[in-house]
Amino acid sequence: MRVGLLGLQGAFLDHLPHLSRCGVGTTIVRTAEALEEIDRLIIPGGESTVMAKFLDEFAMTSPLTRRIEAGMPVWGICAGSILLADRVDGRPGHLRVLPASVTRNAYGRQIASLEFPIDVPILGIKDYNAIFIRSPRFERVDESVQVYAYRDTDPVFLRHNNIMATTFHPELNEDDLFHRYFLSL
Repeated sequence: MRVGLLGLQGAFLDHLPHLSRCGVGTTIVRTAEALEEIDRLIIPGGESTVMAKFLDEFAMTSPLTRRIEAGMPVWGICAGSILLADRVDGRPGHLRVLPASVTRNAYGRQIASLEFPIDVPILGIKDYNAIFIRSPRFERVDESVQVYAYRDTDPVFLRHNNIMATTFHPELNEDDLFHRYFLSL
């Protein structure tokens, strides 16, 4: 199995130790051709508008959308979940593969970043220390989307078929729980 890390911008390198401990090969994806060499993709946290610009500039948007629609597992983290959503801040999203609406920086600027305990029953976790950094908020999720964790009443861990999204950053914790779950998709 080869896991791609979208390497156009953002915190993609933070996933390498987790994936190494999980025993899988990785590829930093910066071209449409590299998309063909991977079995699944992680879209990291970072700046969603910058990543969207680079996806377009490097002619990766259509090939990536096709791979996801064909069933390639993908995990969007924070900015990555924004790129996957079908609506962002009331407008059409970039990849539009996740039937959900999201609002960017919904909890405030960088200073409002925080750690928040969440329960994740599907992973058998109570009080997981979720790290939220300028996080988006899912305002609406389609009934076909499974919500696996909440921050108060806000969905923060979603799955729709082969698409996984977290609005927090599991890669900043020492455990590999979310990476292992993603590898099981």
